Amino acid sequence: MAVINVYINKMSFDTTWDVDKYKSEFEYEDHWQFRRQFLIAHQDKFPEDRLVCLAQVFFNVEFLGCKYPKKTMDLIEKLSEGLADELRENRKGKLQRTFVGASDAAEERAKNKRC
Repeated sequence: MAVINVYINKMSFDTTWDVDKYKSEFEYEDHWQFRRQFLIAHQDKFPEDRLVCLAQVFFNVEFLGCKYPKKTMDLIEKLSEGLADELRENRKGKLQRTFVGASDAAEERAKNKRC
């Protein structure tokens, strides 16, 4: 939580900006509600531009499985406490995507042709 305190203690910034202006026209409603919840929960902790970026990182980690440097992942983990629990619980029984590298896919295809 030290990173958050640095922003709160050393910076003064506007916290009255409209979160809803960041909804993308083509964004799924449940995706937007997920990001929106994050933005609202932390609107008083970070400057607007920083928080909007963190909310996108949060979304990318939770929905797309993206990975970031450890310091960033640690911060997102701390900020997501209580926000992503329901999403993670709902996903437990669902089919998980698996990404396969091109070389692995080509090797598997070659094995299947030999048989």
